[in-house]
Amino acid sequence: MARGLTSLERVRAALEHREGDRVPLDIGGCILTGIHERAYVRLRRYLGLPEVVPVIEDRIQGLARVDADLRQRLEVDVLGLNPGLPEGQGFEIEDIGDYEKLVDEWGIEWHRPKRHGLYFDMRGHPLASARSAADVERLLRFPDPEQRSRYRGMAEAARHAMRVEHKAYILGRNAPGIFEIALWTRGVEAFLSDMLTNPALAEAILDRVTAVKLRYWEIILELVGQDVLVVSEADDLATQLGPLISPALYRKLIKPRHERLFRHIKQVARTRVWIFYHSCGALRAFIPDLIEVGVDILNPVQVSARGMDSAALKQDFGSQVTFWGGGVDTQQVLPRGTPQQVKDEVRRRVQDFAPGGGFVFAAVHNIQADVPPENIMAMWEAYRECAHY
Repeated sequence: MARGLTSLERVRAALEHREGDRVPLDIGGCILTGIHERAYVRLRRYLGLPEVVPVIEDRIQGLARVDADLRQRLEVDVLGLNPGLPEGQGFEIEDIGDYEKLVDEWGIEWHRPKRHGLYFDMRGHPLASARSAADVERLLRFPDPEQRSRYRGMAEAARHAMRVEHKAYILGRNAPGIFEIALWTRGVEAFLSDMLTNPALAEAILDRVTAVKLRYWEIILELVGQDVLVVSEADDLATQLGPLISPALYRKLIKPRHERLFRHIKQVARTRVWIFYHSCGALRAFIPDLIEVGVDILNPVQVSARGMDSAALKQDFGSQVTFWGGGVDTQQVLPRGTPQQVKDEVRRRVQDFAPGGGFVFAAVHNIQADVPPENIMAMWEAYRECAHY
C-alpha cells in the first residue's frame, strides 16, 4: 500500500485507476466543486480561521476562492486555475431597482435580486432575435481568445502548483460548454427548438462557439506547457429525470463537436491531459458517447438523479472514467441532513466509488449557501475516516 504521496501523485494515481494512499479530496478546485461565499465565511469562522473578505471566483454562482489556510487545514489535494477577463473588461454590476444586473463577455444579461439574492439568473439573450447564420455574426459578440491579458500569471501559477506545491490543479475553460453557450446566447427554449426546426442556425451557433474554444485551448495549453494534468469542459445534457435532448439528437449535433474539441485539446497539449467533463442530472444515457469522444473524468456525478446509482455507475463505467464528485448529495443531505446522515451518505459513496482508484472525492456540485459548517465538517470527517486504501 502506497504511503506519503504528494497531492499531485495522489490525483494522478486516481486518474490512472490505481489505489494511492487515500482518495484525493477536492474542495474548491474549480467553479463546479466550489463553495458559496456565505457558506465559506461561516466555515472559516467555525474552524477559527482569520476572517477574510472572500475573493469571488465566480460572480454568477457567488463562489468564494478557497484560501491556502483552509486548503491546508482540510488537506485539499486540488487547486483551480482560471483565465481572467481582458484588460479593461469586467462584470460591472448595475443597479436596476430591485435587482443587480451584469452583462457577461458574450452579451448575456444576468439579474440578481438585491434582497436575499444568492445568484445571478439569465434574463437576456443576445441571439434571441436571430433567424439565420448571418444573424449570429451580426448579433453576438464573441470573446477574443487572442487577448493575452486574460492569461496573465497563469503559466507561473501552473508551474508553482505542480512543481512547488506538488498539487494537481484543474485548468479552467474560457466559457461554459459548446451546448450551454448556444442555449444561453439564443435562449433555452429557442435553441432547443432550433435543433429540430432550424438546424442551420443551431449549427452556426455551435460551430462559432467551437472555434472560439479551439483557439483558447491552443493558447492556454501552449502557455502552461507540461505543467498541466486536468482540463475542464462542461455542458448540462440532462435534467434530474432524464436527458435534456434525445441521445439521437446529441449524436447528430453535439457529439461531433465534442469529439473535435476533445481530440484537439489532447493533440495540442504538450503532455498527457485528462478531460474533466461536467454535466448535472441523469447523465447515464450519454456516458458511453462521452467516453467514446474522449472524456476521462465525469463530474458532478449527481447520485440523486434517475439512473445515477453510485454502485451501478462504478460497476458499469468505473474502468473507463474517473468519477470526480458524487461524494455527498448537495440538494438534500448536505444542507438538510443531520451530521450523522451526512456521514452515512459519505461512507456509502466512498465505499461504492473508491475501489480500484478512479475516484476523486468532492460533493455533488458546489456547496451551497445554506449548508451549515457542522455538516461540511461531518462530510470531511467521514471522508477522512474511510478514504484510506
